[in-house]
Amino acid sequence: MGWSERITQALTARRAADGWRQRRRVEHNSVREIVVDGLSYRHFSSNDYLGLSQHPAVIAGWQQGAAASGAGAGASGHVTGYSRYHAQLEEQLADWLGYSRALLFISGFAANQALIHLLAEKPDRVLADKLAHASLLDAASHAPATLRRFAHNQPASLTRLLTTPCAGATLVVTEGVFSMDGDSAPLAALAAETRRTGGWLLVDDAHGIGICGAQGRGSCWQQQVKPELLVVTFGKGFGVSGAAVLCDAATADYLEQFSRHLIYSTAMPPAQCHALLAALQQVQQGDARREKLRANIARFRAGAANLPWQLMPSDSAIQPLIVGENHAAVALSQRLAQAGLWVSAIRPPTVPPGTARLRITLTAAHHSEDIDALLEALYDAADK
Repeated sequence: MGWSERITQALTARRAADGWRQRRRVEHNSVREIVVDGLSYRHFSSNDYLGLSQHPAVIAGWQQGAAASGAGAGASGHVTGYSRYHAQLEEQLADWLGYSRALLFISGFAANQALIHLLAEKPDRVLADKLAHASLLDAASHAPATLRRFAHNQPASLTRLLTTPCAGATLVVTEGVFSMDGDSAPLAALAAETRRTGGWLLVDDAHGIGICGAQGRGSCWQQQVKPELLVVTFGKGFGVSGAAVLCDAATADYLEQFSRHLIYSTAMPPAQCHALLAALQQVQQGDARREKLRANIARFRAGAANLPWQLMPSDSAIQPLIVGENHAAVALSQRLAQAGLWVSAIRPPTVPPGTARLRITLTAAHHSEDIDALLEALYDAADK
């Protein structure tokens, strides 16, 4: 079969399964509101949980950084792309989260790929939560190490895998807050089981950093766990983009010397680092925003209690409403759009077959009337 025929067959099958993904050109996005094709919607699909992408201090930070350093880094951090803003951001992150070192990456996907590709060699094994993010599972499946998956958030399942002898090292991989189910990993139990056998724990806390724990330090801080490897991303609670790996000094040196993802990528723009320094300050001082987010979550969950669809048991900003089949999830998303609400339908392979859902995300920017409008539209759709 040639490339053209293979591509055509794959696209035809994706359309037939109601799994077609479509990018939409957004004309305006203020976290609470989104404008698409000239129409305005209340926005319930943003990961900008604290609304910091619109914060004046963060915007000013980017502008000031661009004025001082230009629009881009111009090279890899191993050449001339590593600025004083990069160094300052790494130092503040490491100090804030209690690690010796922090290393910046252009995205969370790149950070996860870099870690697993570099560390997981042929004699080793990667034991990953079954619902871990695609960036983690993709990296592990392409690494020479053996990949095994334990039942979602089940330390006993991990324990059973750990009892099997391994000639090399063991890396246990999980998320802090899971991106599609919105639930939290039992990090203390996972860490205890991992360390009992001498393994390392990698936690991707993309959806916990900025939201959980004192000053928004994340899931690990909240559960009093310090994994050997912590990945935090800046496209959610920080409202910008990029990521960092937190680790000990020797591991950071190892990454700097041997990580192809780090060595051969143009560095994050210094202006972005400047904006992230401003975002970090807002996260640290953001108790009022986190309290508003918690109140919005509680309001939605209380109001959604009698909906006919399954609302996952999530205390996070991610509130998944399980619809079931792909076409039903798409139809419900479209009905909400007709009511002026933007809520994305998530379908396989992002989530398991039969669990297509609306991934409702709440933010500190939402008002009570926004949540009430969403609930009213959902109940109206249920009646019809």
